[in-house]
Amino acid sequence: MRAYDPLMAWMYVIRPVRAGVVDDPTEAEARIVGDHFAYLRRLRAEGLVRLAGPSVVAGDTFGIVLLDTEDENVARTTMESDPAVAGGVMRGELRPFRLAVY
Repeated sequence: MRAYDPLMAWMYVIRPVRAGVVDDPTEAEARIVGDHFAYLRRLRAEGLVRLAGPSVVAGDTFGIVLLDTEDENVARTTMESDPAVAGGVMRGELRPFRLAVY
């Protein structure tokens, strides 16, 4: 068991800009979301993304991306470079995150 050692990290929350993105995406939205998943998988392989995934609740779907960095600039650049955010399919909100149990 690890001793308590809080680690500061960053996460971003993403929300679709329109409800239909999740259940009935346009062809362009589907392509951008595919690019988004490829981006997250690549960053996971590189060790920057700790975890990512959606909370799928009808009418209130959102996703989180937890980053393994204490550097806000790295986190902001990562969020803004996410194809879903950069492509205007999702809005991103960057937040500091303290890892307390990991």
